[in-house]
Amino acid sequence: MTDHVKLRLIGLVAILLSAAVLFPLFFDGAGYQERHLNSAIPDAPGSPVIVNVKPARPAIPPTVAVAPAEPVKARPGMTLVMAEKIRRAREAGQPLPPEAQQALESLQVAEEAPTLDQQGVPVAWTLQLASFKDETNARGLRKKLIKAGHKVYTRKQQGLVKVYVGPDLQRGNLERLKLSLKSTMGMDGIIVRFTTR
Repeated sequence: MTDHVKLRLIGLVAILLSAAVLFPLFFDGAGYQERHLNSAIPDAPGSPVIVNVKPARPAIPPTVAVAPAEPVKARPGMTLVMAEKIRRAREAGQPLPPEAQQALESLQVAEEAPTLDQQGVPVAWTLQLASFKDETNARGLRKKLIKAGHKVYTRKQQGLVKVYVGPDLQRGNLERLKLSLKSTMGMDGIIVRFTTR
């Protein structure tokens, strides 16, 4: 071993010994103090008081049945003979004769007061425009009708997606809307009783 390597080894041993002696003197942990912070967590709230409230009225039964079609009455601008033709065609499930269709379209629909059913619930009506198997088609029609400014909603029933416009408490408003949509968009719908299901 050369003198140069010996001197390096001795220097390394001297540094390690001095570090072993001096390390505990400087790093004894005397300067460390544990910080005690005040807790900002609030106390746990008390148990809630459970109040049993009984309904004052019994629950309203669901109204899923479609209201029967109203018989056509002679209105201003329609003769009794024409009203009878329309009634017979509807009962037989046949399309209306052209002159009867024109008579219906030219009617001035009378304003009628909203009515209540047996449970005291207002009778509302809605216009069913279309039924689709594909929900994408129903969404497309809904967007088109909303863009035209109509109140539109859809419902899934028996595997079909049905598109409705409404509801309205006055059936006459929907009859006018039905005629308007038939002339502007070529869509013919049916007016049915509005239900929440």
